[in-house]
Amino acid sequence: MTSPRLATFSIAGSTKYGAVVDDGIVDLSARFGKDYPTLREVIAAGALTRLAEDAAQYQPDYGLDTIAWLPPIPAPEKIICIGVNYPDRNAEYKDGQDAPKYPSMFMRTPRSFVGHLTPLVRPRASAQLDYEGELVLVIGKAGRHIAESAALDHIAAITLCNEGTIRDWVRHAKFNVTQGKNFDSTGSLGPWLVPYTDEAQIADVRLTTWVNGEMRQDDRTSRLIFGFRYLINYISTFTTLVPGDVIVTGTPTGAGARFDPPRYLKPGDVVEVEAQNVGMLRNGVIDEAIMNLLASDGKQP
Repeated sequence: MTSPRLATFSIAGSTKYGAVVDDGIVDLSARFGKDYPTLREVIAAGALTRLAEDAAQYQPDYGLDTIAWLPPIPAPEKIICIGVNYPDRNAEYKDGQDAPKYPSMFMRTPRSFVGHLTPLVRPRASAQLDYEGELVLVIGKAGRHIAESAALDHIAAITLCNEGTIRDWVRHAKFNVTQGKNFDSTGSLGPWLVPYTDEAQIADVRLTTWVNGEMRQDDRTSRLIFGFRYLINYISTFTTLVPGDVIVTGTPTGAGARFDPPRYLKPGDVVEVEAQNVGMLRNGVIDEAIMNLLASDGKQP
């Protein structure tokens, strides 16, 4: 049985949210938008699963080929990304050091992400656009100083991320990666939210990333250095987590920068991030100059 799936999308210039079914999408915003303007409000009300179940009584309003997918959470307050969170990823540094005591992390802006099937943009400033497939936790209940024993109760949903990175800009400064992680439209989130049910749903998820049909990354969440309970506890120690916050939990070994020579993304490439019981997030790649040219002609990339 397919897990419930809720997505944010646009059609005819209007942003909506709905439940994804086999033959289309049920427009839930048309039915519940007065109470819940976006999926952020749905999550804050604890209504994600209920709305997904309610959708079963309706016929699809739109075909999936008629919509444009958007990142599932519009304008989240926080997008917190975790670095070096798989053992083989830590070993890539070849510095002889054991796994770190505390997680590395950084923030990303919503503008740095696009939705499912929207091209990633290779910027004019660099040709070193890289991929990083990751599982994502979406927070459903606010909290500060959340105990590990209660941490999973604060998850509303899971989704996927291609945490696209501009490698040379990551190294512009001595101690930070902010620049290389925040170029517009270099990463993606989606395609939808799968409501969180229990720990078994996320404990041992196989996560893979493919480029042009070639598997580049392959690992399981059971091997995370810092598990989901720990991450929620640790992050909530220094900031209040609120509904709709996004935690991008780390990428396995195998990003393009780790090949010799590096295998960065180029226009025409297709990147797919896939996880069991979640789905597949797929994006092409386009140059910024081409995207701007299409936009000036009023065309969608």
